[in-house]
Amino acid sequence: MIWLASPFDFSAGSILNINKPAGKSSFYVVKRIRALTHAKTGHAGTLDPFATGVLLICTGKATKKVAELMDLPKTYIGVVHLGISTNTDDVSGQVISQKAVPELSQREIKSLLSEFIGEIEQIPPMFSAKKVKGRRLYQLARKGIEIERKPSRVNIYDIQILKFESPFLELKVKCSRGTYMRSLARDIGEKIGCGAHLQSLVRTNIGQFDIEDALTI
Repeated sequence: MIWLASPFDFSAGSILNINKPAGKSSFYVVKRIRALTHAKTGHAGTLDPFATGVLLICTGKATKKVAELMDLPKTYIGVVHLGISTNTDDVSGQVISQKAVPELSQREIKSLLSEFIGEIEQIPPMFSAKKVKGRRLYQLARKGIEIERKPSRVNIYDIQILKFESPFLELKVKCSRGTYMRSLARDIGEKIGCGAHLQSLVRTNIGQFDIEDALTI
């Protein structure tokens, strides 16, 4: 999907729905689009390098819409790997603990997941771009420094189980701005008692912007 204030005039304002490839940062996509459009460029909601899916890129005068777009609800499909915790809470990190996954029925997991629906508090991962006292958390984490993080209030509108074959739990999650899917995976693992990390992640939509309409770089 592409929205242009004026055909082929990106400086006048455009919103580009890009399907971010795996292994690339959100800023990489911003730089590529800036080079292609020769316009001021920003994005509405960071995706981690290992993740794929909808990344909204605003150019020109449409960069004023970034905050508005970031407030739209987001939907993700993620695979949680139960039993293994990493220092980044995702597949890119180093394993810090490994525990046996208890036998659970899908009904038991559904009941457990219901506790995460609604307004909840989340502690952001150390490996994140969130700032604490002017420092990015990932800058401290790379130096082996872990500090206390205040929880943020986020809203989980819905969680659906798409597939469960232990130790992999595939979920579809609709949530608010500021939600860390890595933190959700970690917290689910802690609730079960075996730990967990996020194995894969696809953002399927932001508001009315859907992955089926997304462009590739």
